[in-house]
Amino acid sequence: MELNRLQKIFNEKHGSSEETTLTYFAPGRVNLIGEHTDYNGGYVFPCALSFGTYMLVRKNSDQVIRFASTNFDYSSSVKLSELEHKHDGEWINYPLGVINELKKKGYEVAGMDILYHGNIPNGAGLSSSASIELVTAYAINDLYALNINRTELALIGQKAENEFVGMNCGIMDQFAVAMGKSNTAIFLNCDTLEYSLVPVKIDGYKIVITNTNKGRKLTDSKYNERRGECQSALDAINEGENSFKNLSEISVGQFTELQKLIRDETVRNRARHVITENNRVLKAIKALNSNNLSQFGELMYASHESLRYDYEVTCLELDTLVEEAQKCEGVIGSRMTGAGFGGCTVSIVAEDKVDEFQQKVGKNYEIKTGLKADFYIAEIGNGVQMLH
Repeated sequence: MELNRLQKIFNEKHGSSEETTLTYFAPGRVNLIGEHTDYNGGYVFPCALSFGTYMLVRKNSDQVIRFASTNFDYSSSVKLSELEHKHDGEWINYPLGVINELKKKGYEVAGMDILYHGNIPNGAGLSSSASIELVTAYAINDLYALNINRTELALIGQKAENEFVGMNCGIMDQFAVAMGKSNTAIFLNCDTLEYSLVPVKIDGYKIVITNTNKGRKLTDSKYNERRGECQSALDAINEGENSFKNLSEISVGQFTELQKLIRDETVRNRARHVITENNRVLKAIKALNSNNLSQFGELMYASHESLRYDYEVTCLELDTLVEEAQKCEGVIGSRMTGAGFGGCTVSIVAEDKVDEFQQKVGKNYEIKTGLKADFYIAEIGNGVQMLH
């Protein structure tokens, strides 16, 4: 949607004012490899996307924050004295959680009129939640000259989602939205927050995201359960003489010896995924840096298999998309991306085979699942920013 059209909608919802309206943008993200490792202190490799969430905002003198969206019917005026009150199951809990977190940290925020417009497909697992959190945090930081750095903004977004929304996510999504750079992916250590930007050199190929369009609600999924299982695995390993801070500190070789300490087979499988996935990220970075795209693709497939059998966060729809992608000529690799249980796959496809890929995968997916898949050709964009 054009920005002048958004400005018109903003004025329709909030009325006119002499105050200046500013526009900000935060991207969605796709993770190329390194899934369910972030809350285990591991490595991830996400990149920011060219689509995301727009936020138009201006100050008001009414001691309220007015929230509106082009994507949802629900809107609300929240008094500054009532920022800590949740709105049952509504989208505004994401920005409200951020503003409440800023308030708890001692930052002064006054009345505002806000309009959000997102072009990230809802429920696709491309981080629409982190996008709205970071565009809110960044805009308020800029609007009130709070001088909060991008890393801290990402942490504020994560804390808002953990404590206000109730989704026990790791730091990856917010960090990728905050730190993304065009044509690079972020190699991030989620324990230390050390990171490097790695050029994504895939000349002749495209990153294709495929949406299962399977409905899900993430906070009601088994995401938090998996996090608990990982903690159980770590506790079992540390019952002896070990004192690992998180599962990702453990190497594949060490796990061969330590896995016998985990008596529950399911919990053992969860740990195996995290530890082997962490290793796959390291191998994937090395493969990309040495222009070995075929190895990168093999690691993507191996990641999906691990997520399917050891971590059990895939589903018929995700598995079908990967299986169909694997049959297509010109596909280097494919895997689920995001939390799972629905959402999207990410595939690396030869540029001249993208149309054929969409046609074949789309047709066979609908036959097998009864659902229509959506395809997005991913352009790697910049992180959160002010537009004007």
